[in-house]
Amino acid sequence: QVQLVESGGGLVQPGGSLRLSCATSGIDFSISGIDWYRQTPGKQRELVARISYNGITNYADSVRDRLTISRDNAKRTVYLQMNSLKPEDTAVYYCNTEVMKSRGYWGQGTQVTVSS
Repeated sequence: QVQLVESGGGLVQPGGSLRLSCATSGIDFSISGIDWYRQTPGKQRELVARISYNGITNYADSVRDRLTISRDNAKRTVYLQMNSLKPEDTAVYYCNTEVMKSRGYWGQGTQVTVSS
């Protein structure tokens, strides 16, 4: 059974940091690219970061230089280090693969709230 489980969200002050984790099972992790998305109420999910199977990364302009995506193949986990957080980063964050997204799969996400 495929699972992508997000964790690590929480409440943080502007300028603070969080590290999100995406723990996976049931996928061939070593050949899978993993994406992080975020969604706020009333808006479509936004792709914020992507890491390929071999570690190539891409970021949305809105998060470039503040968010860093990385992967640990031994742990089958992808991380999203979030620094210099802003109130507009407040959202539910999800991880996914292109294959699972095409099948309509989404995990429960993890809530990030940036507020003083």
